[in-house]
Amino acid sequence: MKVLITGKGGQLATELIKVFPNKFDVVALSSHELDIVDAESVERSIAAVKPAIVINAAAYTAVDKAEDNQQRAFDVNYLGSEHLAHACKVAGCSLIHVSTDFVFDGKKAMPYLVDDAPNPINVYGASKLRGERAITNVLEDAVVIRTAWVYSCSGNNFVKTMLSLMQNKPELSVICDQIGTPTWANGLAQFIWQIASKYGESERQSLVAKPTTYHWTDAGIASWYDFAVAIRDLGIEKGILKQATLINPITANQYPLPAKRPSYSVLDKTETERLTGFKTIHWRQQLDCMLDEYTEQ
Repeated sequence: MKVLITGKGGQLATELIKVFPNKFDVVALSSHELDIVDAESVERSIAAVKPAIVINAAAYTAVDKAEDNQQRAFDVNYLGSEHLAHACKVAGCSLIHVSTDFVFDGKKAMPYLVDDAPNPINVYGASKLRGERAITNVLEDAVVIRTAWVYSCSGNNFVKTMLSLMQNKPELSVICDQIGTPTWANGLAQFIWQIASKYGESERQSLVAKPTTYHWTDAGIASWYDFAVAIRDLGIEKGILKQATLINPITANQYPLPAKRPSYSVLDKTETERLTGFKTIHWRQQLDCMLDEYTEQ
């Protein structure tokens, strides 16, 4: 079964390529090879590759920069998604699209269900929500996977930033009042392939007979402060870090950023686990695995 992955070079696409099952024939294209903002580029690529499934791992993810680059964020996250959906419909292929916890406003204070009403509070979240809706309005069997706080050994992410800072600074301040769940891109990629595999099985129709949204992150919850402390402690344990950097908890108000973040964006995975049979792994265990990989680079 042929699968086309967009966003080659990004951390999720990198992990998707690393762990894809042998049953798939994978073609991954970068934004230079397939610009999802360009409808003709999308149509040409899908017509040339002739995939059974498209996995959209392309996105504008610069949350703070999106506040000043609204047009670009919506072009990529909304129009790009819509272009993919229309091209998939014409070609008769399926689409798996990756979205975000930032479609929620964080006011619920308990894990968000798939059916909870979205209410993004920043441009990035709003652009991703528009993308979700564009896809599910066009494709009858589209799959949207919302995730959060993604990191890996590739690309720019919180774990790599913290490791770099902790190697050079004796003291850091990290926000403690924004709660979510870290997600190793490798585990997310494995989940996506689990969903993709369902397309080749007889129960496909019962799983995705209509546009379906899944929530998928690692298990557990954490603040950015909790996450940073775990990175430090495991980094020392594995010999990545030589010093125990002092980490001070601060509030989001003490460290204002251009884009507002939801104070609580934990995603409920109960229904996803029930439907797919795929179980989440605690974020700290996944972080341990990622750092093992980091030490081998």
